[in-house]
Amino acid sequence: MIASLHGTVVHVEDDALVIDVGGVGYAVAASPGLTRAAVVGTDIFVHTMMIVREDSLSLFAFDDRDELKAFSLLLGVSGVGPKSALGVLSHLTVPQIAQAIEADDDAAFRRVSGIGPKTAKLIVVQLAGKLVAPTTVTGQSVTAKTDVSAQVIAALVGLGWSERVADEAVSRVVNFDAAATSSTVSSLLRTTLAQLGPARKEMADG
Repeated sequence: MIASLHGTVVHVEDDALVIDVGGVGYAVAASPGLTRAAVVGTDIFVHTMMIVREDSLSLFAFDDRDELKAFSLLLGVSGVGPKSALGVLSHLTVPQIAQAIEADDDAAFRRVSGIGPKTAKLIVVQLAGKLVAPTTVTGQSVTAKTDVSAQVIAALVGLGWSERVADEAVSRVVNFDAAATSSTVSSLLRTTLAQLGPARKEMADG
């Protein structure tokens, strides 16, 4: 079982990567968010799930264990295959998936290509209680996008981060300090950049 890979990105496509690990190139399926963040020639670490079928052996790559867990849970839903599960993670972050399930909102899943109304409802029913939505403050999700957050995410995308990476970074800052939702754009941007900086340096240095 291949649980993770740490190597050099040698090829990037919309939904796949090739990672060189000790001279062996591993082709992995990945969400658009992960492939947008990948840069040829840089080091990368991904969590993986290997799926073995009679006629194929496939690797799926994820940014973190939360994504891996969500992917695994989605595969346990009748009618959801690897491609559809990856499609869900391409459209929704893990917190958004948890929130949709908690709110009994199957419409969020119907928007994913290949998932019909029946399967969308099954996702909500079968995954109830298995993913924890972010805590709330004064009845609103602390990850809800304020105008300030949206502007910071747009600024980070302009600086070269993928939208998903920027979105998750801002959400982490806001989750850590709820007062950050009322920060100015420049203040929240500085705080988020401070968190992203070391992570990007670590990835670049290997």
